[in-house]
Amino acid sequence: MITVTAATGHLGRHVIEHLLDRGVPATEIVAAVRNPEKAADLAARGIQVREADYTRPETLGPALAGTDKLLLISSSEVGQRVAQHRNVIDAAVAAGVGLIAYTSILQAETSDAPLVPEHKATEELIRASGLPFVFLRNGWYIENYTENLAPALAQGAFAGSAGDGKISAATRSDFAAAAAAVLTGDGHAGKAYELGGEAFTMSELAAEVAAQTGKPIGYQDLPAEQYTQILIGAGLPEVFAQVLAGSDVAITRGELFTTSTDLTDLIGRPTTPLADAVALGLKTS
Repeated sequence: MITVTAATGHLGRHVIEHLLDRGVPATEIVAAVRNPEKAADLAARGIQVREADYTRPETLGPALAGTDKLLLISSSEVGQRVAQHRNVIDAAVAAGVGLIAYTSILQAETSDAPLVPEHKATEELIRASGLPFVFLRNGWYIENYTENLAPALAQGAFAGSAGDGKISAATRSDFAAAAAAVLTGDGHAGKAYELGGEAFTMSELAAEVAAQTGKPIGYQDLPAEQYTQILIGAGLPEVFAQVLAGSDVAITRGELFTTSTDLTDLIGRPTTPLADAVALGLKTS
């Protein structure tokens, strides 16, 4: 039995599709979700849907019952992740889970990026649990940029504080394919995979969008404080704006760049090209 937490999220749904593509019977997949009603379409395909709320430990034991391999997709609630993840890890230990795979972040052991501490702390909790584990240290999602192209198209520029730093981003589907490979394969226990796609800079992203739209799109590099204020002015909460700007600064230090081939090795193919990701983003923007 393979259990995927946060299964109705963007990444979780991709993981389930890749598991099915790899021949895992729907009846051997558990979609562990906060709101089972949102997983009605998965249930209709024969997938087991179980309630699993990271903040309600009483839901986690029943959700993980009978689980051989667990994919713990990290919480999206920055600042609360460690406590929430601890609840899942404790439940996994109690349930006798055979392997826990965790979606961490690139260079979790050494990076100073704002999102790293909670991921690093979660990795430490998993190591201390005694469970066999795999760390899937995902780089940036390309969709962080391509799913919200409208502002750049309207203003004629991307704004940020990433300088000319390289970003080893990949699509959610690529990262999900790696997770599915680990969950259906052998020999992964104890490994930490540094996962990233073909790197690009923000200027190169802007150039690709310009080429596909025929519009003059550039990249405006700003001091982190100024970029933070722009994000707040656009309606983002101050804490999240600071995280985004701080992540851009981390990009200038090379902390979201990797030369590792772990992602292509796991999925057995090249990652999705930037041009393809941009084309899809333009269709849906």
